[in-house]
Amino acid sequence: MVCSVKRLANFIGLNAVRAGSLAVFLAFGVALPAWAQIVDRIEVGGNQRVEDATVQSYIPIAPGTFVTDADIDRALKALFATGLFSDVRIRREGVNLIVDVVENPVINRLAFEGNKKIRSDVLETEVQLRPRIVFTRARVQNDVQRILQVYRRSGRFAATVEPKVIQLEQNRVDLVFEINEGPVTSIQRINFIGNQVFSDRKLRSVVATRETRFYRFLTVNDTYDPDRITFDRELLRRFYLSEGYADFRVISVNADLAPDREGFYVTIAMEEGERFRVGEVAVESTVRDLTSEPLAGVVDIQSGDVYDADKIEVAVEDLSFSVGQLGYAFVDIRPRLNIDRETNLIDISFEMNEGPRVYVERVNITGNVRTLDKVVRRQFRLAEGDAFDTAKLRASRRNVRSLGFFRDVRVTQEPGSTPDRSVINVDVQEQSTGELSFGLGFSTTDGPLGDISIRERNLLGKGQDLRAGFSLSGRTQEVDLSFTEPAFLGRNIAAGFDVFRQTTDLQSESSYDSKELGFALRAGYPLTEKLRQRFTYTLREDTIENVAADVSAFIALQAGADVTSSVAHALVYDQRDDAIEPTEGYRVTVEQTLAGFGGTKRYFKNTVNYETFYPIRDDIVGSLGINQGFIVGIGKDVGIGDRFFLGGNNFRGFGPAGVGPRDKASGDALGGNVFYVGTAEVRFPIGLPPELGVSGVAFTQAGSLAKIDDPTTSPLFDVGSMRLSSGIGFAWKSPFGPFRIDYAKALRKETLDRTQNVFFSFGTRF
Repeated sequence: MVCSVKRLANFIGLNAVRAGSLAVFLAFGVALPAWAQIVDRIEVGGNQRVEDATVQSYIPIAPGTFVTDADIDRALKALFATGLFSDVRIRREGVNLIVDVVENPVINRLAFEGNKKIRSDVLETEVQLRPRIVFTRARVQNDVQRILQVYRRSGRFAATVEPKVIQLEQNRVDLVFEINEGPVTSIQRINFIGNQVFSDRKLRSVVATRETRFYRFLTVNDTYDPDRITFDRELLRRFYLSEGYADFRVISVNADLAPDREGFYVTIAMEEGERFRVGEVAVESTVRDLTSEPLAGVVDIQSGDVYDADKIEVAVEDLSFSVGQLGYAFVDIRPRLNIDRETNLIDISFEMNEGPRVYVERVNITGNVRTLDKVVRRQFRLAEGDAFDTAKLRASRRNVRSLGFFRDVRVTQEPGSTPDRSVINVDVQEQSTGELSFGLGFSTTDGPLGDISIRERNLLGKGQDLRAGFSLSGRTQEVDLSFTEPAFLGRNIAAGFDVFRQTTDLQSESSYDSKELGFALRAGYPLTEKLRQRFTYTLREDTIENVAADVSAFIALQAGADVTSSVAHALVYDQRDDAIEPTEGYRVTVEQTLAGFGGTKRYFKNTVNYETFYPIRDDIVGSLGINQGFIVGIGKDVGIGDRFFLGGNNFRGFGPAGVGPRDKASGDALGGNVFYVGTAEVRFPIGLPPELGVSGVAFTQAGSLAKIDDPTTSPLFDVGSMRLSSGIGFAWKSPFGPFRIDYAKALRKETLDRTQNVFFSFGTRF
């Protein structure tokens, strides 16, 4: 049988070796499939750019081997998988295997048409197809989906993309994506399900997503963004946790696209749970020689307070800072909550345990192309060699962000060279710090307002602040130049200087003009997290000029120039939760000025300003303030340019310099040596959407200004009785700048006081 097989093999043209292999195969009794055939040669046809050898390398078939239909099927799939061919055919011709291919064309040019809202260069970065890349329909469809995703991220869910292929010679094509961008897909409605305590209106003010309204033409928050919707879940969670709802959870968030594909209806289902209050608050320590008694007062959480998760995080940071000041670097502070759902109380225990002894090995700063490393490093509370502290790391990140030099700040940590070392990585993205601004406005006190200024907040990448400005109003013209070095002599001292020239028209109040020309040197530094100290030296020439013929004799005697050389000291303690629109906390400023270090003026001036804010209920904030001061001459009388003036914006209901001593004959305001003003104010919503930034204000002010040194015999009006005014108004944070209008009425006044009812101001910068 073996001999017969050999003769058969020789007959069909196989060599002796192949025949032997076939003989051995059959000798073991293995039957060949009926469709199996040995391939002697593989021939490739139809290819233009791809070499024959390249095509054969993709085929799992080699000459001289048996080939079955299954092998051919695998070869077809392998060739199609390369993406090089639009069609492949494999057939047998005797002992040869013929592979015919049709190559996919190469892209000659890629273009976008119809895109107006998103630039072509942006779309090019999103798609994968490029010129000189092989064209396939699968790749085109993938890029269509990528383009649609870009438009969906910008809120255009009605966008459509249709690819067009233009055939060229040499198997090339031009690919054009025809885009119909469609309208912005807006948020038609935001619905909440399960909220019993807070209204839909209140919750809509908490989330970042907004419903579409005609006045929201300057914002994109009313367009659908899945990422923003996800962020809204976190905002709701934070809000409810800050209001005491520890069991709050968002069950689901559904966004349903309207049939016309032009709007979404967002539905947020939630469970509020019960409101919890704080039960017992304890600070426990297992650290050797560290007792909890001196740290109990650091925690600003009292039993009976509404549970607030944000206050717990603040308390951990405060405890970490206090423990570090006591010399304990390796302390792990963790709040432990014991929730009693029967009494709706949460006991909070701050446990202080020995933490791992980990040191900062290195602080790496990347991304700062212009800003020097030292500008970032001096904002860090951690340096190489310090004990690692998570609270200080968070505070450091906050300090770097507060510089305003960077668009984004990312702080991460990774293991160091040894288990007790940690490496801190700081990655920043710089942003423009130069400003060229123009300002326009109007106020009832100064009339039309205008200013122009140029400023660089990060001069030469050193964090220095340089500003030059010019302002002009109906009664004041000022030119000033200021420079601030935030780390004077490498220490945490902000030092700088100011050069200024100002002229003020006081004809309507006191029948003269004043001019100031001088400079100031200043230095300030923090004493604690909330307390700052500031020193200022000022050398200034004050000139009283353009004195009217019928001016008060008191003013006429002071016409001309005087020189002031003074040193001022100020302490500022700021406990407010927000510097722009505070809702709680307080701020105290105490300042003293002593003049007489040279110059012609001698006096001591002291002012105190205190204001406190407290929430009355949702969106209603009350505030109380007192501003008072006195000035006394040292060996000589106090001049009119150094006195206090009251009225206008600092005492509504009365005109500028409308309160205080006055010359009975000329009616000129003379200022005063002692003053006080108390203000009670309530800020409240007036029913408009919160994002419009319009709020109502009701206020009452009481104060007085009196006591002057008068070397003349002029008849004076100097009554120190209390004046009283009350009024209402509203403030609008408009897209064009802040606008405020108040109506106030003087309820208690004196004979020669000058009143004013309407006060408004408007300004913008661009």
